[in-house]
Order: sequence, then structure tokens, then C-alpha cells
Amino acid sequence: MSSRFVAGFRIEDALSAADNLAAQGLAVTLDSLGENVSTPAQARNSAQIYHWLLDALAKSKIDANVSLKLTQMGMDIGHDVAFQTVSTLVDHAVQANSFVRVDMEGTPYTQATIDLVRKLHAKPANRGHVGVVIQAYLRRSAGDIANLLSDGIRIRLCKGAYQEPAELAFPEKKDVDTNFVALTETLLKSGVFHGIATHDPAMIDATKNFARAQRIDPASFEFQMLYGVRRDLQRSLVQEGYKVRVYVPFGEEWYPYFMRRLAERPANVLFLAKNFFRK
Repeated sequence: MSSRFVAGFRIEDALSAADNLAAQGLAVTLDSLGENVSTPAQARNSAQIYHWLLDALAKSKIDANVSLKLTQMGMDIGHDVAFQTVSTLVDHAVQANSFVRVDMEGTPYTQATIDLVRKLHAKPANRGHVGVVIQAYLRRSAGDIANLLSDGIRIRLCKGAYQEPAELAFPEKKDVDTNFVALTETLLKSGVFHGIATHDPAMIDATKNFARAQRIDPASFEFQMLYGVRRDLQRSLVQEGYKVRVYVPFGEEWYPYFMRRLAERPANVLFLAKNFFRK
């Protein structure tokens, strides 16, 4: 089952998956699985994989970038460790004319993640080469987006997959959906290139309808989806002329990655099970 949603163990597996997706007209972002490292050496090892990826992608002609988690880069050891580790990767991405997306983790890391990305993006050479993820189920996200947009930072908007208390996150799907649509509209009007990450046809239709009504160029944003999820929808959006970027995870840490996500939020189990039987 994991092979449906994880590209493989090695960098070569991820690059092979990226090539296959590119042949279908899809862009990719590559994620070396792993989180919550406990030593500086582990953080350096995690970063080295991304340096190899950036070198490999620079030699490729496909539309690809990378996504990473701060706890994988040493955030639990210290903010300075994570900042220095990710800073070298963003410097590399600038040289390679690529892009680093900093994934959002649970709420204990939300503010620290935003602060780190804003600090990195404040370096003039880094503008447009580093971005962040915002989760629509968090009540704070509208304010976070306003602050990030004031800096011109690229955002991936997703619904959110962690279990969070009701005082921090909307517990009802309808409220998450309403916030997702409102935040999407804010992003599309911003003039900054963003990723709208959803597999929900209703959210996709709302995005397309708003863009058409506001005469927003479809080339000014992209849809983003997970590897192996709604592959039929990915292809149909490309055929309609929209850009779609597929989030491709890989690595030996696939088992704890899956088990944590499934244990944290029961809805994740149903989501994966439903999509396992889709084409």
C-alpha cells in the first residue's frame, strides 16, 4: 500500500517518479521523509539529501523543487540549528535557480516556522526561492497569511492533517472548507505565485470559478496534490490548462511517517483508503 503513496527509498526512486510525472505534464516537489531529529549530525545528514536533490534537479529539465520539515533540520535541537541548516539549502536553491518549501507541522511549531521563513526571505537574494505552508483548519491562518503576503512570500495552502484542539483549529469540515475558500481568494488576489493544495473537487471548482470571475490568469497559481492521490484529477486539470504540482515523498522513514499521520487523525485513514482504489 505504501508504494502507492511513497515513491521509494532512494533519491533515484524519487527522481524516476519525477520523470514519470513530468512526462504527463505535471510538476513535482520532492520530500525526503523524516522528522524530529535529535542530533546535529542527523540534521546535517537530512540536509545533505536535499543538497544532492538540488544538484540532481539542476541537471534535469523538469519543473521540480523540494519540500522539507524543520524538525528534520534540527528544530527540536534549537532554532539556530534549523535556521543555519535550512539557510544553506536556500542558498543552494538560489544558485540552482530552484525553490525550497518549508512544510508546516503541528501547532507547537507554527510561529517558529513562520518566523524562520520570514527571516530567510528577508535576505534579498532569497526572495522567490523560499516559501511556507499554511493550514486552513487553523483559526490563526488568515492573520498569518496577511503577514506573509506583506513580505511577498509564496504560500502553499492546504487543509491540515494534524490533530489539533478546537480552540486552535476548526473541528467541522464545513468550517475548514469555508476558510479554505476565503484564504484561497486572498492568495489569488495577492499577485504572488501560490500553490492551492487540495484533492477536494468542491475546493478546486471554487478556485477555478473565482479565478475566472476575477480574470486571474491560471498561470499565476498552481494546484498541488499528493503522489498517488486523485491521479485522474491531476491529469484532467493539466488537460484543462492548469498547472499541477505533485508532492512526492520518498525515503526509509516512510513507515513512521504513515503511522504518525494515521494515528494522529482518523480522517487520514479513510482518506488514504478511499484513494487507494482510485485510478
